Amino acid sequence: MTPLGAGEMRNRTATVHGRSVSYVEGGSGQLLLLIHGMAGTAENWKSVIEPLALRNAVVAPEFPGHGLSEPGGGDYSLGSLASGLRDLMLTLGHERATLVGHSLGGGVALQFTYQFPEMVERLVLVSSGGLGPDVSPILRAAALPGADLFISATAGIGAQAGSLLGSAFGKLGLRPSADVAEVARGYASLADPERRKAFLATLRAVVGTEGQRVAALDRLYLAEALPLLIIWGDRDPIIPVAHGEETHRQLPGSRLEVFPGVGHVPQLESPGSFVAALERFLDETEPAEFDRDEWRARFKTA
Repeated sequence: MTPLGAGEMRNRTATVHGRSVSYVEGGSGQLLLLIHGMAGTAENWKSVIEPLALRNAVVAPEFPGHGLSEPGGGDYSLGSLASGLRDLMLTLGHERATLVGHSLGGGVALQFTYQFPEMVERLVLVSSGGLGPDVSPILRAAALPGADLFISATAGIGAQAGSLLGSAFGKLGLRPSADVAEVARGYASLADPERRKAFLATLRAVVGTEGQRVAALDRLYLAEALPLLIIWGDRDPIIPVAHGEETHRQLPGSRLEVFPGVGHVPQLESPGSFVAALERFLDETEPAEFDRDEWRARFKTA
């Protein structure tokens, strides 16, 4: 297979435990593992993946039942998704990475860090789940019984509505934000029964009718020695920026970048600022060195 040049990207597929896993790969050097959010795909990173691959190796996988990846075996919990990423990394010959997780992907990155600390060099949380109970009422509603029927009936219409919305904004000389466009695209993809099944299973593993069901707040102290960057938009309508601010307060050694006027998808809404913040973080920090004795000591003193 021909080696990839700087900034060059390829769509690829790997077989892990007998199932096909789709991912985008490019660049060379230290590995950035870009982890997408709920109902997302590798497309969530389309505006930043090539610039990042100019100086780094980049892998952007797609969760089971998302994008072109085959559905999983029915377990869409954070632990299972984190294990799947570990297994993909090992299949591709990677032993360590800087994890960059968006939304649900942030929660998976946190779980990965908890389960496989020896494989994590740095952690980047982007509009991350798993840091508090608050979440958009839309996602809480999707956790209700019967949501499958509603989504099935409206996802196709949602695709048409998204197209009409874009057309209407265009006639006014305006562009719908990347935030709105990405939500519309993700919702439209749920017209496919298998994707809808994977989405609902993934959602209900982490979100209930009262909000997020899984939180890493009681284990954040384990990441004190890990280089941590938190990126958020101050107008995020899905997960409030207060979650990122509180995490930064709990881990004062972390870095917090809040983008003004930006919503839930900073890497698409403000890609230049996103790449600059991430590259600066990579340049100014050293990969964590895992110390098993120090790790065990944290549990004893907690």
